Amino acid sequence: MTTNFTLAELLICACADVWAKEGEVLATGIGIIPRIAQGLAKLTHSPQLMITDGEAYLVETPVVIGAKNHEGRSYGGWMPYSRVFDNLWGGRRHALVGPVQVDRWGQANLSCIGNFEKPKRQMLGLRGFPGNSINHANSMFVPNHGPRVFVEGEVDLVCSVGYKPERWPTGIKQDFMRIHHIVTDLCVMDFGGPDHAVRVIRLHPGISFEQVQAATGFPLIAAPEMRETDHPTDEQLAVIRALDPKDVRSRQLKDDPPGVRS
Repeated sequence: MTTNFTLAELLICACADVWAKEGEVLATGIGIIPRIAQGLAKLTHSPQLMITDGEAYLVETPVVIGAKNHEGRSYGGWMPYSRVFDNLWGGRRHALVGPVQVDRWGQANLSCIGNFEKPKRQMLGLRGFPGNSINHANSMFVPNHGPRVFVEGEVDLVCSVGYKPERWPTGIKQDFMRIHHIVTDLCVMDFGGPDHAVRVIRLHPGISFEQVQAATGFPLIAAPEMRETDHPTDEQLAVIRALDPKDVRSRQLKDDPPGVRS
């Protein structure tokens, strides 16, 4: 088992796993690490995934990070915005998003910190997150696991639906809503506990459950199957380095830490 990998490469592999067994869905990874992860998933365990070139086409070979032209691309179909929504509304999409706050119910905030009327920090806004979260599966990527992200109470602005019953109006269907995994720089979590409580299912090498709990503003459950996150294989590392030949991934985490921490 190799230990010669960075934390960014470990996280790319953990993020790729969110699409394992998802079938033919539109995979959307937002940000460098999630984007490399969606390509890794398609080129290894999930070739049936639909991914795009970020413009208007489905591609069979992921677009390399930093590509300046269309050389080497293998197109699989036309995917204008209208067809993206055809998939989205039917639940045939699984996005990997990067919120700035997450609460115990899985509600996420990517809009602002503080009071909405006078925020301390203003980010992207709600964008399409409310509609996306109710129509298809989502996972989350958090590169800086801490209590300012995983807050004690409810997030400052609820941008996506979660498992808090009081937030769901009577009669609203929840057929397609699902929050799959949260991948952080410390662990992988899901919502498989009682009443969708958050569980830790993987601990990254060198990280303890107690460290994760101390960095989280609400109680966590150690899943019975909790174990160490799988190390990247040589095949996975080769794919990652081919998808990101300029090593942009090394600039996504402060000081580019090793994958095995002590």
